Amino acid sequence: MLEPSHNDELPPIPGKRYFTIGEVSELCAVKPHVLRYWEQEFPQLSPVKRRGNRRYYQRHDVLMIRQIRGLLYEQGFTIGGARQRLSGDEAKDDSTQYKLFLRQMVSELEDVLTVLRR
Repeated sequence: MLEPSHNDELPPIPGKRYFTIGEVSELCAVKPHVLRYWEQEFPQLSPVKRRGNRRYYQRHDVLMIRQIRGLLYEQGFTIGGARQRLSGDEAKDDSTQYKLFLRQMVSELEDVLTVLRR
């Protein structure tokens, strides 16, 4: 598992529509029980639930989880502080999400470039 301070070293998010809780756990370096707890604490996290209460996360959920992880583990926010930051400073959070999105897009384009060079 990655150290909390290594958020930049998280694996790139694959181009899938839905992710299971196990996949999100690996993509965000957070255990599944922590993800389930965060769903209760952060109203922004609401994965689709299907048969048998199985959770399916979308790309925006994964980005939000990475943002929450960064606030809690890297910036030292409490759960309440992170919740307030996410709900109160949406303009700043949009820029953070935009930066994450751009970083992910660059990574995916580099992967495409590697495949094309072969």
